[in-house]
Amino acid sequence: MPFSLRKATPADIPALNALIARSARGLSAADYRPAQIEGALRGAFGVDSQLLADETYYVVEGGGQIVGCGGWSFRSTLFGGDSRAGRDATTLNPATEAAKIRAFFVDPGHARRGIGSLLLDHCEREARAHGYACVELMATLPGVKLYAARGYVGGPMVHFDLGSGEAIEFIPMRKSLGA
Repeated sequence: MPFSLRKATPADIPALNALIARSARGLSAADYRPAQIEGALRGAFGVDSQLLADETYYVVEGGGQIVGCGGWSFRSTLFGGDSRAGRDATTLNPATEAAKIRAFFVDPGHARRGIGSLLLDHCEREARAHGYACVELMATLPGVKLYAARGYVGGPMVHFDLGSGEAIEFIPMRKSLGA
């Protein structure tokens, strides 16, 4: 099945929220407990409407359905959807700061078919075209393998407080985009 990539629009938000939930529940179960996944879906995972407004969030379609999503950002917020507190819309300086790779999710029924790589290649090209020499992201544990295979280097694991005594583990990762 051929896949196509396009910019996400506000009309896609319901489908994106459903995809994110399917992806988190289906692809994270080996790495996170159900309580962590459900807690993350209340803030750490979700649509960031700022990315849609900035036109830096994309969907991958296959067979007439959205099967993947992800984007990049020239703003300071590293991860999290609209419901996450502490977001920062400050514009980054491409001469001194890294662009952010954001909110990658793939439908479990379409996993490991190149959708994440398609999105990542596109986002890295876009960040480079906007003057960024480096990108960084906050990887979920299931996402670490993809990013490491694509040249991202991980830092020490971080524990993000989800509230109600629950936390989830992420790995900050970074990559130079070269010349």
